[in-house]
Amino acid sequence: MRLPKPSRPRLPRTRAGWRRLTQAVMAGCVLALSPATWLYVVTGDRLHTTADVPRTEVAVVFGAGLWDGEPSPYLAHRLDAAATLYRAGRIQVVLVTGDNSREDYDEPDAMRAYLTRHGVPDGRIVSDYAGFDTWDSCVRAKKIFGVDRAVLISQGFHIRRAVALCQAAGVTSYGVGVDAKHDVTWYYGGAREVFAAGKAALDVLFEPDPRFLGPKEPGVTRALAAGR
Repeated sequence: MRLPKPSRPRLPRTRAGWRRLTQAVMAGCVLALSPATWLYVVTGDRLHTTADVPRTEVAVVFGAGLWDGEPSPYLAHRLDAAATLYRAGRIQVVLVTGDNSREDYDEPDAMRAYLTRHGVPDGRIVSDYAGFDTWDSCVRAKKIFGVDRAVLISQGFHIRRAVALCQAAGVTSYGVGVDAKHDVTWYYGGAREVFAAGKAALDVLFEPDPRFLGPKEPGVTRALAAGR
């Protein structure tokens, strides 16, 4: 028995049909881009540079992949910005948050090692090993590490989403978007953010628990107290 061939979609044959199709496409585009527009609106006055970001006790650096166990160039740029802020006295503690879901993949420890090589004392670095995505990192910064106010450091294509999500998680946030070479990774990251903005809107709306929450950790509090 032969199955019937699926029918091909037919294009409109009238002006009214074309008008309805155009309106449907435009409505779909507006719907798809509205989360990204929301990110720009809610973070407009919270983006800064390393030179003018408000002095804040804690900086949060989000993981961005490892190459042969070392921070990727994108992650290294984020860590360089954190080290610059620490040396300038604009922050006191760095919370590095990333993926350590496998024994052979440890973003936070690689980030810690990089920072210590660039002048940040080991005692001023706190590791979050369960920062599996931006929402998880923001919620854990608040609920697990007790961070109420922070400078967030990431690339420009990601920083608005990070600020919006941390604000929604209860962390008063300022974003520093570091420069990045406009290579394939940069364009991929920018395109990905269009879809990630939709997930961010859902995270803010439904406030899901992180993949792993766990008990509270005093690392940030201890690191701040040790520096006083």
